[in-house]
Amino acid sequence: MYQRNTHSAPSSAQNSEDDDSDHRSELAKERRREAHTVAEQKRRDAIKKGYDALQELVPSCQQNDGTIAMKMSKAIVLQKSIEYIQQLEEEKKAQEEHLTSLRKEVIALRIMKENYELIVEAHKRQPGTNEVQVPDEAKFRVFQTMMDSLFETFDHMVNASSFSDLSAGVFNWLEEHCKPQALRELVSSVMTRFESASSCS
Repeated sequence: MYQRNTHSAPSSAQNSEDDDSDHRSELAKERRREAHTVAEQKRRDAIKKGYDALQELVPSCQQNDGTIAMKMSKAIVLQKSIEYIQQLEEEKKAQEEHLTSLRKEVIALRIMKENYELIVEAHKRQPGTNEVQVPDEAKFRVFQTMMDSLFETFDHMVNASSFSDLSAGVFNWLEEHCKPQALRELVSSVMTRFESASSCS
C-alpha cells in the first residue's frame, strides 16, 4: 500500500533557505574582498605619491637640470632623504653657531665703543693734551686693535648656549677685562704699539 511522504515539502523549503544563506554569505565575502582590494590599492597609491614627492624634494634624487632622475628604488629614495635631512640639520646648526658668534661680537662692539668714548673724553679733560690732529684712519686702527684684543677674551669667556649663560658670562667678562685699570693697560699697550709702528713708517 502506498504511503504519502509528508516531509518532502518542508525539506525542500529548508534546502532553499540554506542555498539563499550560502549565496548571501558568498556575496558578503566578495564585497569584503573587493573593499580590501580597493583599500590596499589606495594605500599603495598613497605610498607611491609619497615617494614621488620625496624624489621631487631631495636634490640628490634629481638630475642637474632639476628634473627627476631615473626610477629609483624605495630604499635608495629613503636613504637619500635621510642624508638630505642630516645635511639640513648640520647646516642649521652651523648657521645657529655663526649667529651666536655674531651676537657676541655685537655685544662686544657696543661695550668697546662705550669704553672708547669714555677713554676719549677722559683724555680730552687731561691738562696739556697734545692737540695734533690724528687722521680718522689712524683712530680706526687703534680702535680696531683694542676691539680685536677685547673680543678675543670675550669670545673665550662667554658661553651663549643659553640666555642665563650669556648673561653671566658677559658680567664676568666685564668684571675681569673691563675694569678701568685693565682698560688703561690695554689702551697703553695699543698706543705704544701704534706709536712704534708710526715712527717706523
